[in-house]
Amino acid sequence: MTGQKSEGDRKHPVDETLPPFKMFTSGLQHVAAMYAGVVAPPMIVGPACGLSATETAFLMGASLFTAGIATLLQTLGFWKIGAKLPFVNGVSFAGVTPMVAIGKAQSPGNALPIIFGAVIVAGVLGFLLAPYFSRLVRFFPPVVTGTVITLIGVSLLPVAFNWSQGGNDRAPDYGSLTNIGMAALTFLIVLVLRRVLRGFLQQIAILLGLIAGTLIAIPVGITNFSALSEASLLGFPTPFHFGAPQFDIAAIVSMCIVMLVCMTESTADMLALGRIVDRPADERTIEGGLRADTLGTAISPLFNGFANSAFAQNIGLVAMTKVRSRFVVATGGLILIVLGLCPVAASVISLVPLPVLGGAGIVLFGSVAASGIQTLASAAMEKGDNALIVAASVGIGLIPIAAPDFYHHLPKDLLVVLDSGISTGCLVAIVLNLAFNHFGRKAADGDAADDTAAAHGDPDTPPRPAPGTTDDIGEPAAAPAP
Repeated sequence: MTGQKSEGDRKHPVDETLPPFKMFTSGLQHVAAMYAGVVAPPMIVGPACGLSATETAFLMGASLFTAGIATLLQTLGFWKIGAKLPFVNGVSFAGVTPMVAIGKAQSPGNALPIIFGAVIVAGVLGFLLAPYFSRLVRFFPPVVTGTVITLIGVSLLPVAFNWSQGGNDRAPDYGSLTNIGMAALTFLIVLVLRRVLRGFLQQIAILLGLIAGTLIAIPVGITNFSALSEASLLGFPTPFHFGAPQFDIAAIVSMCIVMLVCMTESTADMLALGRIVDRPADERTIEGGLRADTLGTAISPLFNGFANSAFAQNIGLVAMTKVRSRFVVATGGLILIVLGLCPVAASVISLVPLPVLGGAGIVLFGSVAASGIQTLASAAMEKGDNALIVAASVGIGLIPIAAPDFYHHLPKDLLVVLDSGISTGCLVAIVLNLAFNHFGRKAADGDAADDTAAAHGDPDTPPRPAPGTTDDIGEPAAAPAP
């Protein structure tokens, strides 16, 4: 009657589109936040496979291009593929260690074809497993998701600290007062901008902080323009540029393990993002998200790319800016594709010095950890054994961060999982939640166990309605027998 839209007719913020300028700048902010994470793996894997500087640069462009494709699959999607959340995808760090090992064990001409063959098989296997893997969502109640989200943020903070020191621990200026000073200045600029700006400008405070930090870094002398001067205007990641894929059993096994780790982390990331954007990720969403992850992974080697998975730093950006539109991230995906096709444009983004990116990263990654703590606040921590579950899971998850060489005497195949604090902490949280909140309850616990099971993390047992209230279908709840 009044012409106003009903609640059912209103678009969810995830499905809203913004004006073109806001869409572009917000998407560019996502690209700036994840750029270093996309180009770092090829920078490590390329030299390990015997590539020259020019070939490594080609590999970096291919990684940007395939990250854009994978991001579009996640945000826009089709059929049953894509989480359709503001979910950024890029090259997974989980695969770096096994890929470097493969590269060193093979001759330079065979290393990348063997890696690409293994990535293709791992992606296809993951795609087939996605419907079954997504059913694990029932084992991710708040006590588990809160723990994992917190670990995601805490695990990313050392990356920001490393960037703040310069990014390369072998460089003579690593950890210098100049680098740390620039990181601190950028950190303060971002905080001030978030405090004084309003509206859209506040939402792109990270982008504005990165621009301001980069401009200040020019007279300081830590901005490197060499990549810009050497980059060509156009470049396409020629399919199978390094040769047709080869299939080696040992390499395939290693990358399949990596794929399972990536799927575990992506599941946790989707649950985290779903809570942040107020659209909880259900089984269907996770299934679609995992299909997009694994399809993007299977396609990537065609264009000389590697395994793709979620980028948690962009979840922190969504949490901080409150811009929840998936079309903003899709715009970021298009920008990544353009960067992959235009090395000059990619070089402009690379002008942002790592110390500047590190200063902004502390805010971003800290936002992820804060979201995890907020989730834990709803996990009935004061009751039962949930505090013990969190304590043990966080403790195990912090081992690779606090003591990187802790597992160095164990078989290298195990390190693919153990070196990821997110994966180990997630597995421990799931197992302990099952042990304390699903199995082993004594019959004597009776009604008290049933009434608190859901709050404690049991997804199968809903809390019993109190006498005189209504049950879940609207009928008066029966009072308990005397």
